Amino acid sequence: MSDYETSLEEFIRLGLSEDIGEGDHTSMACIRSTRISKAKLLVKEDGVISGIDVARAIFKQVAPACDFEQLIEDGSHVRPGDIAFYVTCPSRAILMAERLALNTMQHMSGVSTMASLFAEEVEGLPVKILDTRKTTPGMRFLEKEAVRLGGCHNYRHGLYDWIMIKDNHIDACGSIPTAIDRVNEYLKKINKELSITIEVRNLVELQSVLDHGGVTRIMMDNFEIPILKEAVAMVGKQFETEASGGITLHNVRAYAETGVDFISSGAITHSAGSLDMSLKIIMSEG
Repeated sequence: MSDYETSLEEFIRLGLSEDIGEGDHTSMACIRSTRISKAKLLVKEDGVISGIDVARAIFKQVAPACDFEQLIEDGSHVRPGDIAFYVTCPSRAILMAERLALNTMQHMSGVSTMASLFAEEVEGLPVKILDTRKTTPGMRFLEKEAVRLGGCHNYRHGLYDWIMIKDNHIDACGSIPTAIDRVNEYLKKINKELSITIEVRNLVELQSVLDHGGVTRIMMDNFEIPILKEAVAMVGKQFETEASGGITLHNVRAYAETGVDFISSGAITHSAGSLDMSLKIIMSEG
């Protein structure tokens, strides 16, 4: 089982436990256990849909024998009136899974829609838009999947898979050269290869990195666009370049036009809304 599948299994277990508790008393009171229903996932807003595979897994958890008919692929542009899937299973199971499936799909689709808007803004330019660690606790793996489905790219997944020397690290250990040297010494000691990004706050710090070396990428944090353009020219092709801080849909193309290699924006995840959709029972029998 992959890390993603393991995380998804745990997410579904916790989500269902939180919602169902000792049981769905309303459904158990109103609906016979033998009743079978068919429901549809109805899209009610323009956007990019994601999380259908997650919804399938949720329904399979509550009703392993359910019939799940998928009509739209994750990552597709959708419009009001589109039907993403039909699911047929015991009526009680549909109602137990409904809220977790909807909440997850609406949020993931909101992130995918935001990611697609960022990607469209920089279309035609040789820059990659990256997400950040500004994610919802417990949902990072799903939000990063949604970012990818929306057409942007994943940065590091956590503190464990990429070295990122930020201002607090530099201030805490004393200087840029010291921070870089300690990171490289540490990686050598533990026999691990990780990419290294270092954050700089101005052109003086940038020059310090250029003079010292020992990194993969230089992240220019909260640089105004004219200064960022100058910084990219200073770096040339010595290291990868990244812009971060205060980047929105309204200014991302201007940042991209400076020639920077990567742009990271927490807004892709933390400022994404939800895509409106609903799950409606359309037929019941038994």
